[in-house]
Amino acid sequence: MTDKLTELIIAAAIEVYRILSPGLLESIYEEALCHELALRRLLVKRQAEIDVTYKGKVIKGQRIDILVEDQVIVELKSLSSLPEVALAQTLSYLKATDLKRSLLINFGEKRLVDGIKSISL
Repeated sequence: MTDKLTELIIAAAIEVYRILSPGLLESIYEEALCHELALRRLLVKRQAEIDVTYKGKVIKGQRIDILVEDQVIVELKSLSSLPEVALAQTLSYLKATDLKRSLLINFGEKRLVDGIKSISL
C-alpha cells in the first residue's frame, strides 16, 4: 500500500540512489536521505528512540533509522540481499510505535526498486 507520503519518500530514496549508487555504508545513505527529505520540506527525525514495553516495564534502546512526518518509519540497509530478520525488525518497530506504515529500503540492491518494501499494519 502506497500513499502520497510514502511515494515522496521513495522518490527521495531513488534520487539518493541515482547520485550515490550502491556500495556505501548504511550511515551515508541515511544522512543523504535525511538531507533529501529535508530539501523536500518533510519533517525528519533521524535515529528516533522508541520504547518497547514488556510486562509493564519500559525498555529503552531501540532506534528507528528515520521517522518521516511522525507517520512513516524508514528502515535502511545496505546489503547485497536482505536477511529475513530485517522485515521482522521493521514490523516490531511498527508494533512498538502504533504506527501503521513503514518502508524497508535496501541501498545494496543492483536496482533500488528491488530493494524497497512497503509494510503496513
